Amino acid sequence: MRYQKDKDRAPRVVAAGRGEIARRIIEEAVRHGIPLYEDHDLVDLLMRLPLNAEIPPELYRAVAEVLVFIYQLDKKPQSFS
Repeated sequence: MRYQKDKDRAPRVVAAGRGEIARRIIEEAVRHGIPLYEDHDLVDLLMRLPLNAEIPPELYRAVAEVLVFIYQLDKKPQSFS
């Protein structure tokens, strides 16, 4: 998902895939340090949307949980190795 507050009215689906494609999306996310959040039910619902589609209002609550997860990560102190 992606959300640009100055551009989007709601978060958008920007990548989706199953099997090998899903594995590669996850691999790229890990490689770039993007946190992963697992919710299989939400994934099933989001997979029904076309790419770049805005998240429909009925999924706002579930997506809000993902955003809370992200905001909590942003507030954690960074460790330096």
